[in-house]
Amino acid sequence: MNRLYHYPLSPFSRKVRLSLAEKKIEVELVEERYWEQDSDFLRRNPAGKVPVLKMGNRTMADSTAICEYLEEAHPTPNLLPKGPEARYEARRLVGWFDDKFYREVTAKLVGERVFRKVMGTGYPDSANVKAGSKAVKYHLDYMAQLLDQRRWLAGNDMSLADFAAAAQLSCLDYISDVDWNRSEVVKDWYAKIKSRPSFRSLLADQLPGFPQPRHYADLDF
Repeated sequence: MNRLYHYPLSPFSRKVRLSLAEKKIEVELVEERYWEQDSDFLRRNPAGKVPVLKMGNRTMADSTAICEYLEEAHPTPNLLPKGPEARYEARRLVGWFDDKFYREVTAKLVGERVFRKVMGTGYPDSANVKAGSKAVKYHLDYMAQLLDQRRWLAGNDMSLADFAAAAQLSCLDYISDVDWNRSEVVKDWYAKIKSRPSFRSLLADQLPGFPQPRHYADLDF
């Protein structure tokens, strides 16, 4: 049985979960409190990060490397477009959301409001929360610019770029930290991707001590 070591509100875990589900690859989810640096987990990934995917005798780490492997080993349905220019754009946006969006938004909002409590590292830093709340507006506006010209973020077909973005935003949505009224086109994009069967396991996630927002579980905004 394939096994994914993950944490529910890890956007990188969510990106891999979406890819696996879209490709209809069954996997057992194993919740990993990776910050505790368990020795067994460190043997699976010395970097001490989630996700880690075990398929047969192969153990793989790094969300983008895992998604690229899945794309090559299980190409149907394809989540990277054909052609070097289109693939470049999809990969560029995956990097944007995994790096820039995560650092400027998710790490500051989910990191402060959720992970400080879960990890027992104190109260949220208000300066970080303020910075994250400001940055998310910039990113939503950038997404709106892209979606004004395209059906999906990287082009006319859904791609890994959309999953990378949805993974980050779904973590924010869990704590009601997205102003969906800021952009109708982004709101419609999220409703479209959230309604896919591959998204349903994410909607079932529940963290102890954190109420699941009604609008998060509801496919209708």
